[in-house]
Amino acid sequence: MDELMPKITILGDKGLFFIFVSIFMLFFRQYRNCGISCLTGMMCGVIVGNLIVKNIVRRSRPCWINDKIDMLIEVPKDYSFPSGHTLAAFIFATVVLHYDKRIGIPALIIAAAIAFSRMYLYVHFPTDILFGVVLGILIGCSVVHFLDKYLFT
Repeated sequence: MDELMPKITILGDKGLFFIFVSIFMLFFRQYRNCGISCLTGMMCGVIVGNLIVKNIVRRSRPCWINDKIDMLIEVPKDYSFPSGHTLAAFIFATVVLHYDKRIGIPALIIAAAIAFSRMYLYVHFPTDILFGVVLGILIGCSVVHFLDKYLFT
């Protein structure tokens, strides 16, 4: 697990994997709306989760509180609540699940693996992860609803 978890968590680093996949979707007509929705959702996630909530709550990370643990990854410098990796992963998975269940189910499994990796790597508390999951699903559903109703009609 010590070798696997850092590799899994990399998928959520700065949301880059999800951004690249979303941009790739834009090149295919059948996935264009999904790509637009994913990118929109992740922008909302950055604003709400990383810029607003993290800076209001200002929660220390577990690895800041107990620095006796040998870390498997670099110690993050931003606040802990909510988990940005988990937030991005669940926004992406929620949106993809709406548009294509065949791809959405594996996306949810990857999102859950990323969420678990963040706790395993001692950079988040369970409540950071839980809030990231809930907020990610809410943002994903809201973006899909709004864009389907007002942009893609």
